[in-house]
Amino acid sequence: MRKSILILSIAAALAVPGIAAAQAPAAAAPASDHTISGNMGLFSEYRFRGISQTYEKPAFQGGFDYSHASGLYAGNWNSNVSETLYSGASLEMDFYGGYKKSFGDIGLDVGAIYYYYPGSDAAGIGKIDNTEVYIGGSWKWLSAKYYYAVSDFFSAPDTKGSTYLDLSATFDLGSGWGVVGHYGMQKVKNISTADYNDWKLGVTKDLGNGWNVSAAYIDTDAEEAAYTFTNAAGKSKFLGDTTFVLSVGKTF
Repeated sequence: MRKSILILSIAAALAVPGIAAAQAPAAAAPASDHTISGNMGLFSEYRFRGISQTYEKPAFQGGFDYSHASGLYAGNWNSNVSETLYSGASLEMDFYGGYKKSFGDIGLDVGAIYYYYPGSDAAGIGKIDNTEVYIGGSWKWLSAKYYYAVSDFFSAPDTKGSTYLDLSATFDLGSGWGVVGHYGMQKVKNISTADYNDWKLGVTKDLGNGWNVSAAYIDTDAEEAAYTFTNAAGKSKFLGDTTFVLSVGKTF
C-alpha cells in the first residue's frame, strides 16, 4: 500500500511540470510579411469613370491582391463588359502593381495598371487595351490619384498622354455605415469632345464576415455624341447618363 502511494506521489510530482507546460500559452508565430486577399461582387451596372461598361446591364466582378510589408503590391481584377463597346470582347482583365506606404495620416501610392480585353481583336480592327501609370496621395479620409496613359488611350489613335484625376472622400459614420464621395476629370489627348467630368455619392454598409452592400448615385457631363453606342440589334444608348448602382460584395 505504501509502495503504491509512493509511486503515485512520484508520478504526480513528475506530471506537474508537464501540466504547467501544456497550460502555458504557445509562443506567437511571427507575423508574415506577405498578405493575399480576394474580393468579389455583384453590381447592377459597371461604371468606369462614370461611363457604363456593360451597356447598363449587371456585372459580376472579382479579383485578388498581394501585398508585402515593404509596401510593394500587385493584383488582378476582372469584370464582364459589353461586346458593343469592345469589338466582341466580353471580359475586362486589369493587372496592376505598385508601392503603397503610410506615414501617419498621410498615404502614398504609385504604380501602373494594364487594362486587357481578350478577344477584342476578333473583329479585325485591332486589339483594345490601355496602360496607365499613376500617383496618389491621401490624408485621413481624403484622397487624390492622377493617372497618365503611356499608351494610346484604350487604343484610340494619337491619344497617348490622356489623363484622369480622381478626387475621393470616404467617411465612417459608425456601426458599419459609411459615405463615399467622388469627383473625376477625364482628359482625352487630341479628342476634346471626349473630355468630361464625373461624380458619385454613395452609402456603404459593412455586414460583417467580409460582406458589404452599397448604393451610389453616379452622373457625368459627357457629350452624348461621344459616348453613345449602338448594339448589334441597332439600339443606341448614351452610356454616361444618370444612374443608381446597387451592389453586394465580399472580401476574403
